[in-house]
Amino acid sequence: MATSLQDIIDSFDFLDDWEDRYKYLIDLGKELPGLSDDEKNEVNKVRGCVSQVWLVTEVDTSGAEPVLTYRGDSDALIVQGLVAVALALFSGKTAREILDTDVDGFFNTLGLKEHLTPQRSNGLKSMIGRIRADADAAQRSVQA
Repeated sequence: MATSLQDIIDSFDFLDDWEDRYKYLIDLGKELPGLSDDEKNEVNKVRGCVSQVWLVTEVDTSGAEPVLTYRGDSDALIVQGLVAVALALFSGKTAREILDTDVDGFFNTLGLKEHLTPQRSNGLKSMIGRIRADADAAQRSVQA
């Protein structure tokens, strides 16, 4: 079972040392089920990441608003942890909730921004951009 967003926030609050927080991120990534080799394809690959990152997006349009569920994987341990955090933040939410999420505020709460290398920061932005683009497309498809 995936770690909840509140558990992630609480753990970051509890862990004072950034080395411990990095270890926690790596542990979060290891908990992800991962993707099959077939799912690690060009369609699911996130552009703009130095590490390999893949996101699979599933859209449920059976309700009043589309709900997006994400699964992801990476070939780098810390990035895999960032994938796990992003999935906890966005997966299972409506397109509108995803688009309305204060991403910068959330990552500032965790204190992640100032502790990521520029490459990881850019990769995280690319991943969030892809998630938001999927949500925007899902939102527009039901409005059409």
